[in-house]
Amino acid sequence: MGIHDVPAEYLIEETAKKLGEEIKQPEWMQFVKTGVHSERAPQRQDWFYVRMASILYRAFKWGNIGTESLRTYYGGRKNRGVKREHHYKASGKVIRVCVQNLEKAGYLEKAKTKGRKASVKGFQLLNAMSKITEKNLKEGIYAQKIKAKKAFDEKKKKEVHDTLKAQDRGHGKVSEDRKQQSQKSMKKKGSEQ
Repeated sequence: MGIHDVPAEYLIEETAKKLGEEIKQPEWMQFVKTGVHSERAPQRQDWFYVRMASILYRAFKWGNIGTESLRTYYGGRKNRGVKREHHYKASGKVIRVCVQNLEKAGYLEKAKTKGRKASVKGFQLLNAMSKITEKNLKEGIYAQKIKAKKAFDEKKKKEVHDTLKAQDRGHGKVSEDRKQQSQKSMKKKGSEQ
């Protein structure tokens, strides 16, 4: 099996683990948003390595890559309040640092025309990670992660459903607060008269 034969999501995760061992993350990365379209910085601790692995995979898939094409690819819709949403590009600095680190490590190289392309070392890394991903798929490691996430989602969904049901019946916190507020307002009206 090769790089195309395994799911990209799992391949990128495995590649990110490997890159995390080799490349050091800049200190300022923990405070940075990925672009103007996102409201907060990423919640994952290893998001920088996942982005680098994804960029390496994009270089393999597309051939030549450049900062602008990657900015468009990783961009997203920005919530502008009442106005319509528009697509905004991702942060160029984050992508440039990822590309420069990958090039310094030898996984990317300059293309003849413009931009960067995956080097032989980059192909070898992706190929090795695809073999690990294939082995993990056969062992069912990824299926266990999906089941755990699904169980967590079901538990959260049940909690929200129960809370909403309690509020509809008048047993929730919202209705108790309303009762207290109405009693206070009745006391104020009674004392004013």
